[in-house]
Amino acid sequence: MPRRLENYVEGGWRASRATESLNVLNPASTQVLAEVPLSPPEEVDAAALAAERAFPEWRRRPAGERTQPLFKLRALLEEHLDDLARSVTEECGKTKAESVGELRRAIENVEVACGIPSLMQGSNSEDIAPGIDEYMIRQPLGVVAAVTPFNFPAMIPFWFMPYALATGNCFILKPSERVPLTSNHLFHLLEASGFPPGVVQLVNGGKETVNSLLDHPAILAISFVGSTATARHIYSRAAANGKRAQCQGGAKNPVVVMPDADLEMTTRILADSAFGCAGQRCLAASVAITVGEARRALTEQLEEAASRRKVGFGLEEGVEMGPVISLESKTRIEALIAKGEREGASVRVDGRGKKVKDYEEGFFVFPTVLDGVSPQGEIARTEIFGPVLSLMHASSLDEAIQMVNARSYGNMACIFTRDGATARRFRYEVNAGNIGVNVGVAAPLATFPFSGWGESFFGDLHAQARHGVEFYTQTKVVIERWPREWNRKF
Repeated sequence: MPRRLENYVEGGWRASRATESLNVLNPASTQVLAEVPLSPPEEVDAAALAAERAFPEWRRRPAGERTQPLFKLRALLEEHLDDLARSVTEECGKTKAESVGELRRAIENVEVACGIPSLMQGSNSEDIAPGIDEYMIRQPLGVVAAVTPFNFPAMIPFWFMPYALATGNCFILKPSERVPLTSNHLFHLLEASGFPPGVVQLVNGGKETVNSLLDHPAILAISFVGSTATARHIYSRAAANGKRAQCQGGAKNPVVVMPDADLEMTTRILADSAFGCAGQRCLAASVAITVGEARRALTEQLEEAASRRKVGFGLEEGVEMGPVISLESKTRIEALIAKGEREGASVRVDGRGKKVKDYEEGFFVFPTVLDGVSPQGEIARTEIFGPVLSLMHASSLDEAIQMVNARSYGNMACIFTRDGATARRFRYEVNAGNIGVNVGVAAPLATFPFSGWGESFFGDLHAQARHGVEFYTQTKVVIERWPREWNRKF
């Protein structure tokens, strides 16, 4: 029997009393890896109240002391990096190299959060009037929570957790029920890092668990990454309950390829962006817009790159792309490919209906290239979230920018060109929160916020860096006077 995962509450592992649970599958082999409980509201309540009890003492610790467990955690993440990467690959499906890269980004966020004594500093003004000074300080909110997705089970929790803890908050994580094993591993490392009981906690579950977090009066802020529909629900319900919220939604990321682009480099980078992580990332290139003469040569090279990409189980040597997360995802992606075909697109490379030797039951969709996708079609507006690259064509940069800005999403947009003026105009005029110039995945370092516009983000302050610090703190302005006569008196 697969082991049933536990919650981590108030410094200890607790068996859930949930009556419902789900199997956690390896998407390449469909092997059952574990059973995850769908924790009921009373277990969310227990975690929230434990965090509320732990908060007063934790927030009073100096910032330099709060970072000490994070320093230890960083060392433990490095020590256990290989085991964690294997866990990500086994439950999420990505290749081992992609899993290692994900963990590197997680560690990077811990490193940045360890600078909280500087990042959390306030500001002051002396003598705003004779003998009166004014200054602003940052203080933690209290109890905060994050709901994270299946596609980056190791990295995305660290967009939030290190900043919340370093600023003095108590943190509750609800990982995706599809990939809870990596979080389970991470929390064993957090347990060994020396955080006091109740400061950092793990509650497994599904939709009911999420709504319990959103409704609990002790939880004052929610962070989320996932689909736009769910992001909108979480943002609106959190706001209705008076909570802060930062909710990263879906994406449909365009890449513009100019005639002067280095086609060999562009093809390699674009293929990695579109088909890396099986296209299951919010910064995957999903639409390539060729301008003018770039069309023919790039289409041919992308066809070749897609056709020769090696697909299989991510722990095996030489595999460049793994499966999608579930049978439901595979079915949905293949249906969207068929819909694009019905809307007039040409399927230049077809990834449907293919099998991987020794993993015939796996949820594999091979790299797919659709050519001549209509900008007005449904396939051009829908987030496929799979290894499917749609090709569109424009006669000029003006037309390409119009096509980019016509979409409702605004997570990322990239351009490939040798011309600096073209690149500058693109980044100036395009509506997206993350812009890439001659890069295929414009993923910000942890020292910058992970931006998003339009229906790709609901909220004001993004994840990571100073935005994270601002989100998890509230400002207090102090105006003070110390009259001289008081000094003489006492």
